[in-house]
This record gives sequence, structure tokens and C-alpha cells, in this order.
Amino acid sequence: MIETIRIANVATYGPDKGEMANLSAFNYIYGPNGAGKTTLSKLINGPSDDEYKGCNIGWKGGIPLQALVYNRDFVDTNLDPSTSIKGIFTLGHKNIATIQAIEAAKEIRDTWAEKIAGLTETLQGNNGAGGKMGELSALRLALKEKCWEQKKKHDAQFQHAFAAHGVRGDSEKFLGQVLLESKSNKAPLETLDVLAVKAETVFGKAPVAEQLLSSIATASLLSCEIDPILTRKIVGREDVDIAAMIKKLSNSDWVKEGRVFFEANDGSCPFCQQIAPHTLEQSLTEYFDEAFINDTKAINELQINYKGAVQTVLQVLDILLISPSLFLDTAKIFAKKELLEARTTVNLQRIAEKVREPSSSVSLESLMDVLTDTNDLIAGTNEQIGRHNQMVADLVKEKKKLTDRVWRYILDVELKQPLADYTAKSAGVEKAITGLQGGIATANNAITEKDIEIRELEKQTTSTQPAVDAINSILKSFNFSSFKIVPADSHTYRLVRANGLDARKSLSEGERTFVTFLYFYQLLKGSDSDSGITTNRIVVFDDPVSSLDSDILFIVSSLIRDTINEVRHGKGLIKQVFVLTHNVYFHKEVTFASNRGTGSMNEETFWTVRKREDVSELVRHDGNPIKTSYELLWQDVRKPENVGLSIQNTLRRIMESYFKILGGIDKDNLLGKFEGIKKTVCASLLSWVNDGSHGVHDDIYVAADQGTVDVYLRAFHEIFFRSGQESHYQLMMREDYVPLPPIEAILETPVVQIT
Repeated sequence: MIETIRIANVATYGPDKGEMANLSAFNYIYGPNGAGKTTLSKLINGPSDDEYKGCNIGWKGGIPLQALVYNRDFVDTNLDPSTSIKGIFTLGHKNIATIQAIEAAKEIRDTWAEKIAGLTETLQGNNGAGGKMGELSALRLALKEKCWEQKKKHDAQFQHAFAAHGVRGDSEKFLGQVLLESKSNKAPLETLDVLAVKAETVFGKAPVAEQLLSSIATASLLSCEIDPILTRKIVGREDVDIAAMIKKLSNSDWVKEGRVFFEANDGSCPFCQQIAPHTLEQSLTEYFDEAFINDTKAINELQINYKGAVQTVLQVLDILLISPSLFLDTAKIFAKKELLEARTTVNLQRIAEKVREPSSSVSLESLMDVLTDTNDLIAGTNEQIGRHNQMVADLVKEKKKLTDRVWRYILDVELKQPLADYTAKSAGVEKAITGLQGGIATANNAITEKDIEIRELEKQTTSTQPAVDAINSILKSFNFSSFKIVPADSHTYRLVRANGLDARKSLSEGERTFVTFLYFYQLLKGSDSDSGITTNRIVVFDDPVSSLDSDILFIVSSLIRDTINEVRHGKGLIKQVFVLTHNVYFHKEVTFASNRGTGSMNEETFWTVRKREDVSELVRHDGNPIKTSYELLWQDVRKPENVGLSIQNTLRRIMESYFKILGGIDKDNLLGKFEGIKKTVCASLLSWVNDGSHGVHDDIYVAADQGTVDVYLRAFHEIFFRSGQESHYQLMMREDYVPLPPIEAILETPVVQIT
């Protein structure tokens, strides 16, 4: 059965206020519509929705039982006009040997289940936090506290040793590291003083490793400096007719530049504007031949390459200066950069001149010295960084060594005895836990085998017809003659009218609810498949009287009370019952117990569910919290001093509420159930209570003495008895109920009938 329920962060429930603990066989939950009752019933039904992931159900012995839940989801699912009604399989009565075999197998299965419950309780206690697991947890907690004391004691000196494993801020992790170190730590044992001295140096402010610097790529720049194209005079072919003139005037570059204007001037001389000889253009083309063009192109490419190489080198130097290493002489690097910029500026100008005047010869300022010096500075810095990084690496090793030795000291000096005590005591407890867990596993395997055996036996002797007969019998006994349930095939049912037509679409809301409840009531005794019929189960009734007339309300109440009584006397498969409702009369009916008294019995719990500021809250009560005006009327009947006019009005209101409003029985029908003197007394009572409730008596003429009151109280009892409502009378009289003698036996004076 369910022992605890936690419902949180779902529907109208918040993170707390949704706890139910120490639940019993019978659990009554009262609350208005919308308070959160159905959410609770859905949780017990075992939803697969992630919406309920913050909720939990604690089963006794950790063994879940089948949950059968009647709520509006059940009604919608099982009386959906578009689907068939599943048949209810119950055990037949013809194959006695098979039934006996099922009972024997179930008895063995239940024995194993009881064994699991016992082993589980020994393992983890009745609340999940005790037993052997609780013992081990207590031992671990005691050791954890001692370990944490040592952590706090030495934290100032050795915090780096504790932080190295990420356990400095967590006592549970610290304990875990202690247990781990106790199995693997083989470091030399040193005194606390030695460790403290080393910690000042090794655990001081820790340096970090530096990134090595990138050297400057020099090949591109230096190769440009010695490129022969710079000194070569680039001129045209000498065997062309105009070559001698160009050579004599040394104006090859001027002619090359003027050729552009000549071509743009449509063959006229750009200077004298005279038509040039037709051979001039051909001569110019031949003079500036392919070799000339290729050399010119080489000069342009050298200019581009030189600019790119200079830019790359300067970018490297900028990076070194923007994020300098601790070991870099940035002043020297800055000076080298300025010198490099100055020389490359001159060189770029000379290359530009060569581009403009290919016939000229230029030479570049050498960068060899500045580039070499800069790379030497970088290389020297990298040597220092390497030595630094080696020191950092060694320091990491030293920290590791010191950390291991600190833990060894804590283990062998500070925690030696606590660890020895824990190891000795926990070994026995862990051995017991292993044995208990093995026993539970063995029992679970045995239960699985018995479940298979029971399912196979059930298939041999199951039928859906008994449920049909039982449901129709109840419908007929309460005058529901307009429809009935019939088998559709061997596995499903149909609801039909007297003419055989399907009735599900034409049922009233009350009829629909009632017939679905009867279906559920029969399902409690079987299964909707041909196996699982004898499985132990819990049942939840969630507002089963919604939309029901008052007369059907008491029928349903009676059936549920029968279920509760079967559980109370150990009959059937149901082990636990939950009843959730917002109907006061229904709640009073199903919670009646003549021997309860003012509080709760051991087998029951009472709860209310309510919403405060739109958040649901479950509240436990020592006794039944639901009191009504109807209940208060019966308190007057139970008093021994019921003398005077008030008793008349009390009796009228009870009979008017119960028989007329709730029971649908009028005065004439009641009188028809009596004969002779009893009928006279009953008629007198009805006239008396009616008269006493609507007028004022003059005590001179009418005196309601105790004798008269006793007669009518017995007649009042007789009315309930004759109308088949004795159980309700007994329910409301509670512990004051006693069988009363017949009216004839106590009549000593004639009864005066008031009309």
C-alpha cells in the first residue's frame, strides 16, 4: 500500500504543502471543486507525463500495487461512444481445482511479498531512512563530521591541498576524498611543522606558464634586396630603326611614357600634332618587346611582394608590443620596429622609382642587421620563457607531492582512529545490507515466477459474463430498466436499450456516471484482461457521485462502504482505499464507523485539500473534519434530555431532508409501510412534527413530556427501519445507537393524534 505521497509543482500545487505521510488503509480527502483532488488521483494512477516528474509515491516495502482509479478520466475513457467497452474478466466457479491452484499460488506470492516487506523494513526502516541503510548512513554521517572538523582545523594552511580535489566547500565530497585517499595514498608521512613550511612556498601565489613568442620571417624581405631586376636597366630592342635615337638621347623611359599619349592621339604626334609616319607605331611596338614587358612586370611584382612582407613583419612586432611577455624588452623591440619602418619606407620609395623608370638602376637599404637583431631578441625572450615554464611545471609537481603528503597526514594522524572505527563497524553493516538486498532480489524473482504461473492459471478459468450479470442486477434492483449491458463478444460489452439499440449516446449525465461507476465497481473484483484478476490492488474513488441524483448517491455510498468493509475484514484483493469528494452528504455516508468516537481510528486518515492564493494545500486532521447542519440535527436526537418543542422541529427537518429531499419518499408512502397501532403512531408523529415546526404550542393544552418524546423517538426509529434505511439511522446515532423495543411494548397511554 501507499505510505507517503508527495505532489509538487504540478497543476495548482506549489513546491510544498503537498505532502501526505503515514497513510492507512482508508484515506478520506475532502475539498471543493478545483482544489486539486483530481490531480492527486491522476498521480496515484501513475501518469507517464513529465509534468508529474517532481512528485513521488512511497510504497510499503518498495512494492507498488495495481492502482484502480475512478475519476472523470475513467468515465471518459470507458464510456466513449466511439470505442467498445472492455469486458471485465472474473474467475469462474466451475473449475475448482484451478481456482484452488490460483489461491495456493497467490498465497505463496503474498508470502514472498511479505518477506520483501520485512526485508525492506530491515534494510531501510518503515520510513525509508532507517534500518541497516540508516545505520550505515549514521556511521557515515559521524565520520563526515569528524573529517569536516579536520578540514576546518587545517583549512587556513592547506586550503590549496583541499581545493586541488574540489572538495574544500562540500563536506560530503570531502568525506568521499578521505575514503578514496585511505585506499590509494602512499605518500611519505611528514610532520605538521614540515608541511606548514613547505606550504608557505609551494602554495604561495602561483605563477602561470607563458606563451612562446613567434619569430620574424625574414626570407621574403632579404630576397627582395638582392633581386637583380633592381639594378638591371630595362630598355627596348636595339635593332629597331628608332633604337639608335632613343639610345643616343637616353630617353627610353620618356618614350615609354609618351607612347601612351601617342596611341591616345590617333597616330598624331602628341607634341607637334603632325601626322606621324605610319611606321612609327610599328617601330615603337617592336622596340618595347616581350622581354621589356616581362621585366616591367617583374618589377611590379617585386613591389607588391615587398610591401606584403613589410606589413607581415610589422604586424608581428605590433602583437609583441600590444600583449608583451613578462620577459620581453619592449623598448628594444620598439626601437627595432622604428628602424625597420624607416628603412622599409626608403626601400619602397626606391622600388617605386624603378617602377616609374625601368631603365634606372636602384639598390635597397639592407634589413639584415635589424631583422637579425629583432629575431635574436625574440629568441632570447623565448629562452627565458622556457626556463619559466619549466619552473611552473616543476611547481605543479611539487604541489601534487605536497597535496598528497597533507592528505596522508590527515589520514594517518588526525583521522586514523575514526577511520578504523568506521571501517570495522561499516563492514558488518554492509555485509548485512548485501545479504538483505540479495534476499529481496531472490524474493522478487520468486514473485515474478508466481505471477507468470497465476496468469496462466487465470486464463483457464475466466469469464466476462459474471460482471454483466452483476451490473444488470444492480440496475434492475434500482429500477434502471431503460437500458442494460450485454456482451458484444468474448472481450467487450455494449449498452443497449430495450429495443436493442445502442444506448451510450442517449444516456443522461446521471445514468452515464452511474453505469460507469457500476462498471468500475465490478472491475475491482476482476480485470479488463484475462490475467491479473487476482492481483492485489489499491482503489481510488474521486468524486464518484458527481451528477448523480440523491437516491443514486446513497446507492453509490452503500457500495463503497461495502468495499471498505471488505477491506476492513481482509476480504478480496483491495488493500487500500482513497476517497476524494466535495459532496458533504457522500463524505458523511462513506466515512461512517460506529466505533470511531471523536478521533480517527488507526486504519484511517482524514485530509482536506484547499487552495490559498491559487495554490493547493493538503491538511491532515485528527478526526473527521466535516460537520454539517444535518449532523447537528442528529446530535439533538442523541441527547438524553430531548424534552420540549425543539425536538419536534428537529425530527421534521431530519425526515424532510432525508426522506423527501434525499430519499424521494413522501408521507403517504411512509404510512403505507405500517399497520395497526404503528401506523397510528407514525401518522401522529408526522402530524406532530409538522405541527410543531409551523406553529407555537400553548403548554396549557399540549405538553410534550418525556414519555411522549420517547414514544415518538421510537416511532422515528421505526420509520427508518421499515423504509430500509436502518444503516443510515445507525450511522447517524453513532455510539449512542442501541436496538429499540417495538412501539407496542412502551405504549402505556393512548397516543393523541394532532391534526
